[in-house]
Formats: sequence, structure tokens, C-alpha cells
Amino acid sequence: MSKVTDIRIVDAVCSFEPVKFRTPLKFGGRIIESSELINVEIKVETRNGRHAVGLGSMPLGQIWAWPSSTVSPEQAAGAMKQFALEATDMLAAYPDFDHPLDIIYRTSAEYAHLGQKISRQLKLPEVMPPLAELVAASPLDAAVHDAYGRVLGINSYNALSKEFANCDLSEYLDDQFAGEYLDKYTLRTPKPKLPLYHLIGAVDPLTSDEVQKPVGDKLPETLGQWIAADGLTHLKIKLAGDNLQWDIDRVLAVDQVAIEAQGKRGCTQWFYSLDFNEKCANVDYVLEFLKKIQAQSPAAYDRIQYIEQPTNRDLKAHPENKMHAAAKLKPVVIDESLIDYESLLLSRELGYSGVALKACKGHTDALLLGAAAQKFGMFLCVQDLTCPGFSFLHSASLAARIPGVAAIEGNGRQYCPGANRAWKPRYPTMFDIKDGTVGTAALDGDGLGF
Repeated sequence: MSKVTDIRIVDAVCSFEPVKFRTPLKFGGRIIESSELINVEIKVETRNGRHAVGLGSMPLGQIWAWPSSTVSPEQAAGAMKQFALEATDMLAAYPDFDHPLDIIYRTSAEYAHLGQKISRQLKLPEVMPPLAELVAASPLDAAVHDAYGRVLGINSYNALSKEFANCDLSEYLDDQFAGEYLDKYTLRTPKPKLPLYHLIGAVDPLTSDEVQKPVGDKLPETLGQWIAADGLTHLKIKLAGDNLQWDIDRVLAVDQVAIEAQGKRGCTQWFYSLDFNEKCANVDYVLEFLKKIQAQSPAAYDRIQYIEQPTNRDLKAHPENKMHAAAKLKPVVIDESLIDYESLLLSRELGYSGVALKACKGHTDALLLGAAAQKFGMFLCVQDLTCPGFSFLHSASLAARIPGVAAIEGNGRQYCPGANRAWKPRYPTMFDIKDGTVGTAALDGDGLGF
């Protein structure tokens, strides 16, 4: 069933933009000091001849999306950029008028073939993984949804009901969702504000004694300074996953700094999320870690809000990595493994109790998987990929429109604030943090909301 509101792609252009970090970020055993944005601009038209342009932007993120012992980060970046260019061309050739959900759903069916072709052309020793494909294609996904709202003069999150969509959710998920549409699982107005999760990288200084070379750009240099400056209440701690004592010591050290900094500002409640970046050998590591944290600091244990995917992202290859025991203690969210509905179902079988949604995996999939997670009663959070500017606003708009999302991650302001400068005057509540929250009420415009 087609709708008068359907759109057709008229043109699509992909470009790249370098982003320099102010301080190094270490996660998953690697340190990154710069990034690159994939920017996509898409022009669409309606059946009655109206036109509009939509934008999408996302960091390349190859270190996270394609960790490999045989493909270098430079090779991965080159392949993902080529994928973004060709996927954009493929989208521009989409022949029909359709709703964005269907345009992306059908275009994404070609991603695996495209990834294999590019890997062969570049003579890479391994095929591009699905996560890398999703990240490379995510800006064009966002741009289609943005353009759709703009050409209709409405917010894109309010164009997901039966009035606009050509199919119900059973088309994309399964029969459990027959007769349901995404308006059931999204909000008509954005939440007015959301807590901001501040990232503590593995080499980030906690105290002034640990600052080896001050940046000197008037931004905070230590964790205590960040807490005081931004009124932070949510802290995400990057951990090793293969060094139990270091991980325990790191959390306890963060907790001591937080206790002092929060005490000075009269704050009595704050939270931690823990990210092992898949480095834990098994769930026993997580259980032992939690046991020792609770024994040494019951208060720090109580502050742990959730744990991100602690073991290998290849769920099918490691069915022994069951999370049931850990999920009884704290929510354990699926992250790197979450690439489609099938992986969500598998994660539930393996004991995962939560979902980390990311705009960098595609706006369409984030909406669909967010709906599934709500139906299944799972813990929800939205995280970013060190997203600055447009990409951060996109990620935040997603979090503000999905019920149950606990907080929004946004560490671009820490590591690449220069890329926020053009956006900060227009959306000060999103970039000028004072009370530990972002003012998402501002994200209520046409398209993706900004």
C-alpha cells in the first residue's frame, strides 16, 4: 500500500570531514586521537512535486566497528569510506516512491553483498563485518528520515504511524508486532531533558596528579573538574576486561574522586555504567568483579546502573557466554552484537536483559529494535560513537523520543569539542551542560528535530 506522503530519492551526495581530538581516548586496548565524519546530503521529492534536503552525519568509527588483527585501522577506514560512497550511490538509484522505513529496509538488504564486493576489490584478508557496514551506511539512513520530515513539514518521529507507514511492524520484525506501528513505541514530543553520561576513558586523568601534559584550553582536565563544571551525575567507566585487579581499582578510584567532587556540590545520588568492550573471557569474570566491588564498596556497587556487553561480540560462535547470572545482579545490555532483530532474539536467549541503541547502526534499525526491546521489557539506553555536532543531536533526538531510555551518552564535548562550535549557539541546552543533563526539548523541529 503506497501513500501520498511517500518520497522518492532525487539525489544523494556523500563527503568526509576530519575531526581532531583534544585528548586521546583509549578503549578496547586501542588509543584514538582523531576521527572522521561521514556526511550525507539527500534530496527528495513527494508525489506532488515538493522537494527538500535531509542531512546525516556519523563518525567513521572503524576502531569500534571493525577491530581486527589482520585488517589495519587504515584499511578498515578506507573500506568503510568506499562502502559509504557506494551505498549512497545505491540509495540515489532507488526507483520508487516509498516511506523511509521501506527505502532503508530494502536498500540495506544489499549491504552484505556490497561489503563482500568492496573487500574483494581492496584485497582485504577478511570480509567487512556487518557492524562496519551499518556504521558506514548510518548517515544516509538518517538523511532519508530527515528529508522525509522536512518535505512534509513535520517531525520525522511523528511520521511513523499507520497514516504514513506502508507496512506494520510485522514486516520488519515478526508476527508478534502485527497491527502495530512505531508510533506506539515513540513519543510525540521529545522528553524535555535527559541525564548525560560522561565517559571516563582508560587513560583519562582522574586527579591533577595524573595530568602529565595539560591541554590548556580552559576545559576541565580531570574527572573532578568535569563533575564540578558540568554537574555530572552519570559516569561511564571504560575497563580492561582482561585485568581484574586493574578494573576493580579503576572503579574504586573513580568512586573516590566522585565522592569528593559530588560532596562539594551537595549531590547525594549518581550512577555508573561499566564498559568492558567485550574483553571479558566469560561471565565468571563479571561475577567476580561485581562480588569484589560490592565487598570493598557497597555504595559503589549500588551506583552501577548497568553493564555493557562484557564478552565477545560473536554470539553464535560463543553460546557459552551466557549472562543470566550477571543480569540477576545488574542490567547487562547488548551492544556490539546488536546488528539486527535476529541478534536481539539471540541475546535474550543468552541472558542479556538490556539494549544499547546507537544511531551509528542506523536510524531505522534503532527505531525497530527500540520497539522490540520495549515489548520484551528490556532495559534501554542510547549511546554514541564520540559523536559531535549533527551526529550528537541525532543520537540525542533518538533517546528523547523512545520511552524508557535511561540516559544519553555524549562524549564529543570531551574529546572533539571543536566540531560542536557551529551547533552550540543554535542549541545551547544540548552543548552547554550545567546540571548534568541535556535539554532535549529543543529537538522538536521538522525532520529529525533540529
